[in-house]
Amino acid sequence: MERSNHTVTEFILLGFTTDPGMLFVVFLGVYSLTVVGNSTLIMLICNDSRLHTPMYFFIGNLSFLDLWYSSVYTPKILVTCISEDKSMSFAGCLCQFFFSAGLAYSECYLLAAMAFDRYVAISKPLLYARAMSIKLCALLVAVSYFDGFINSSIITKKTFSFNFCHENIIDDFFCDLLPLVKLACGEKGNYKFLMYFLLASNVICPAVLILASYLFIIATVLRISSSQGRLKAFSTCSSHLTSVTLYYGSILYIYALPRSSYSFDTDKIVSTFYTVVFPMLNPMIYSLRNKDVKEALKKLLP
Repeated sequence: MERSNHTVTEFILLGFTTDPGMLFVVFLGVYSLTVVGNSTLIMLICNDSRLHTPMYFFIGNLSFLDLWYSSVYTPKILVTCISEDKSMSFAGCLCQFFFSAGLAYSECYLLAAMAFDRYVAISKPLLYARAMSIKLCALLVAVSYFDGFINSSIITKKTFSFNFCHENIIDDFFCDLLPLVKLACGEKGNYKFLMYFLLASNVICPAVLILASYLFIIATVLRISSSQGRLKAFSTCSSHLTSVTLYYGSILYIYALPRSSYSFDTDKIVSTFYTVVFPMLNPMIYSLRNKDVKEALKKLLP
């Protein structure tokens, strides 16, 4: 990727200007819980044979992705909170942008695969183990990562081909798409088309697949005669539905609505939620009401 057309060699991340010492403690606590929670969940799924099912295979991969996702942002945020040096090199910003987009897109596809898994489990329970074979599950995860990072390569190359001739100050805590575009010079019409095309293909399309899966799930559940059976079927989807709502809600708020101006303060808070807080919440969402995970944890602890 050529750098000769760029007039900046580094970016300045303003991050959070209010009480950086307190924010350092908060982000360190959140990141510690993220690492411990997701690592523990992955270890439980790997070690306990009762959790060797397609559903937990996807949950384990989601935990791995969230662990990686949070690590793209939080270490730099912690450094920014306690250091006078707020700079990030051009190459560092490019790498963070690439992994940020790739993991975000991959999570959208992975959540869609998990919705399909829930549909098969509820609509075809007797054929579930055969239908959701380990080969199919592994393929769905591999495709999620492949599509996510292929599309990330496209948007990263296009974004960093701009000439950043304005100020190199980013009023955010990471190298995100919207503030970078705001700093860029040149014609942006084609770029905006590409941006919304990738948004549609990587965020909206998986969201449509998730919605379709849940419409089929609802239709299947409504055919169950007993209310207890319907409640049990819906309960198996509650964790995934909560995860989808929180993640897609924040992502779509930031990127889906075209705006003439960029609201840095509000969007910075929302960005913090889906980049830092959400990876911490996922292990809690998938384990607090999960009997199998609780029993596996009790078995692990002395």
